[in-house]
Amino acid sequence: MPRPEVRPGTIVIYTDIGCPWSTVAVVRLLRAREEAGLVDRVSLDHRTFLLEDVNGVPTPKRLVESEIPAVGALEPDLGWKLWQADPATWPVTTAPASEAVHAAKEQSPRAAEELDLALRTALFRDSRCVSLRHEIVDIARKCPNVDADALGEALDDGRARGPMMRDYRANRDAVRGCPHLFFADGHDVLNPGVGLKWVGEPDTGFPVVEHDDPGVCADLVRRAAATAP
Repeated sequence: MPRPEVRPGTIVIYTDIGCPWSTVAVVRLLRAREEAGLVDRVSLDHRTFLLEDVNGVPTPKRLVESEIPAVGALEPDLGWKLWQADPATWPVTTAPASEAVHAAKEQSPRAAEELDLALRTALFRDSRCVSLRHEIVDIARKCPNVDADALGEALDDGRARGPMMRDYRANRDAVRGCPHLFFADGHDVLNPGVGLKWVGEPDTGFPVVEHDDPGVCADLVRRAAATAP
């Protein structure tokens, strides 16, 4: 089965911005990279694993909110909250937010990393509808390394959507879920450090974390650094 191409010193991470488990992985990888002093040697290459397309349904508010208590306990400092705004404003698609992250890559890897985390925080802490262009651009203005005006232009002409979706289609079969990480040395891992099971039916049940090892992310950052030029 074909694998996504991974540049040396890079962690390719397939996620959906609306996936809380992916957000835990992103937060932990960024923290581990900083603690290891590897910010200048390791980059996250955000790719999309569009769950709304995989599952054929809008981003499910009830399912996502059933996951918040479990993921919130793993990384409480993110400030997770159940959706505080009008339920009618829940973002039923994350494709525009993912497109924005891919568009930010044109500016720099750091810009894409900043915007990805800012969009996740806006969704899971601030109850902002990250499906909307004006919300995305406003969130981008708070990111030091993102040119929000240039990002808005990229969203308007759609230059990132095609490459994002082509990569998603080409690698969908290789990605087993999200977050799924790939490395230049051929290693890959799904939902690193976290083992969970689902109790009940997806629409009415809830997840239970059976084990959690945040230190795995430090090992993964060092693995990526070992391939850096």
